Amino acid sequence: MSQIKSLYDALSRVPVLGPHLFSVGFAQKAPYFASIRPHFVELRPNYAAVRIRKRRGVQNHLGTVHAIALCNGLEAAMGALAEATIPADKRWIPKGMEVRYTAKADADVLCVAETDPGQWTGNDPDVPVRVWGVKPDGTVVIEGVIRLWVTPRRS
Repeated sequence: MSQIKSLYDALSRVPVLGPHLFSVGFAQKAPYFASIRPHFVELRPNYAAVRIRKRRGVQNHLGTVHAIALCNGLEAAMGALAEATIPADKRWIPKGMEVRYTAKADADVLCVAETDPGQWTGNDPDVPVRVWGVKPDGTVVIEGVIRLWVTPRRS
C-alpha cells in the first residue's frame, strides 16, 4: 500500500480532525494546492474526491468558483489517486489536461478523479484519468481528462 493511502487511512479514523490534517498536509506537499484549501472526502486506489468550498479566495468576478481553482481541485484529486494507485515500480508525471466547463460553479464543488485498475498494469505509458466536478445538487460544472505519463521507476 502506498504511503499516501496509509496516511489517509490512519488519519481518516480520527473524526473531523483527521481528514482535515491530511488535507492540510497534502496541500503543503504541493504548495499551490493550498490556495484552494482542498478537503479530501475519499481516497482509494483508482478513485479520489476532493471538496473545494466556494469562498472569496477562489471566486472570479462573477462570484463563481474560478475555472483555474476547479482545475487545481481536479489535479489535486488526480495526484492523490495516482499516488494511491501506481505500482511501486512505476512513476508518473502529468502531461496534459483537457477540460470543459459545463455549468456555473456557484456552490461548493466536489472534484473527482477516477481510473480503471488495468490502466496501471499495461505497457502503455499514456494513462488517461477521468475527472469531473459536481455541485451538491448533482450539477456537473467541469469534466475532462488529465493525461499521465507512467514509466518504470529507475533503480
